[in-house]
Amino acid sequence: MVTAAQRPLIELCVEGIDGLLAAQAAGADRVELCASLVEGGITPSLGTVRVALERATIPFHVIVRPRGGDFLYSEAEYRSMLADIGALRDLGVAGIVVGCLTADGAIDEARMSELVRAAGPLNVTCHRAFDMTRDPAEALEALIRCKVGRVLTSGQHDTALEGVDLLARLVRQAGARIIILGCGGLAPGEVRRQTGLTEMHFAALADVPSAMRYRNPHVGMGGTDLDREYRNTVTDQDLAAATIAAARV
Repeated sequence: MVTAAQRPLIELCVEGIDGLLAAQAAGADRVELCASLVEGGITPSLGTVRVALERATIPFHVIVRPRGGDFLYSEAEYRSMLADIGALRDLGVAGIVVGCLTADGAIDEARMSELVRAAGPLNVTCHRAFDMTRDPAEALEALIRCKVGRVLTSGQHDTALEGVDLLARLVRQAGARIIILGCGGLAPGEVRRQTGLTEMHFAALADVPSAMRYRNPHVGMGGTDLDREYRNTVTDQDLAAATIAAARV
């Protein structure tokens, strides 16, 4: 039986205030606060962050990602990330989640180092941009040189079970220098046993129908999935609680 001291820290990835409230009610230790999880998560509004600070009873880290897509940013996009980090630091959030790559699939050390300096006392996590790097061992060393505190990874596969061998190697390589935050379709007990992860990250999402009674079938706000306008993706509190319980066995 794993003792309480050995139990992993559990972080839930959520969209918006309702997601944060569901995650903390389910027993999460920490939250990654995002907007638009359908795009993999982008920076939430400052209004969302302010209300989250009022309502949160657990720490939350805010993703700083100006758009979906790749992690190769224009100079204007990068400057917006620095501005967001300054605003989040001034608001007093616990941490930020960020990642920048070079065109050849390496960690952009110049930019990541500057983002870490801009964050000041905040915790800094590199998100799954890491999983898009060409050499994960070197990418991990680069993040350590940049003074990043943790890295979110599924072991460069779609699921942690598929990436379990790399996750185990990364945990060994990291030692006490940086935290490996495992994610990706977790089977928590099995992944923990094979890797030695001390922190785990997942989303517990469900699609629920909109409460709108009037529905216009002729207009969509983007893309071709018109039904998407009347379907909301939310954090499922019961699913989150069940996964957290499984991870702590």
